Amino acid sequence: QVQLVESGGGLVQAGASLRLSCVPSGRTFTSYSMGWFRQAPGKEREFIAAITWSGGLILYADSMKGRFAISRDNGKNTLYLQMNSLKPEDTAVYYCAAAQARLTRTLGAYDFWGQGTQVTVSS
Repeated sequence: QVQLVESGGGLVQAGASLRLSCVPSGRTFTSYSMGWFRQAPGKEREFIAAITWSGGLILYADSMKGRFAISRDNGKNTLYLQMNSLKPEDTAVYYCAAAQARLTRTLGAYDFWGQGTQVTVSS
């Protein structure tokens, strides 16, 4: 099993920016795809974006294009999610996950999940 730890969440006002980080336990993820998801209370977990470690290919959910940006630092084994122009609708627990696949938005493909970090956006 792989352990993932998210950080960077918090309480911000609408229009603010946040940068989330995800750090694995220490194992290399060369053949993995890394993804960001979010889940608001009472709602299904929602795909945000994914990136492959080796090739840097990126896949975004259509609704996330523009304001959110995914990136990774292979040397630091760290995944990032830059979030700009945050809205109250963005309030959710944000999760990072790892999949043994090149690139996918399918939740079932992700084998490992972090504990999540809370993002709350006030009006």
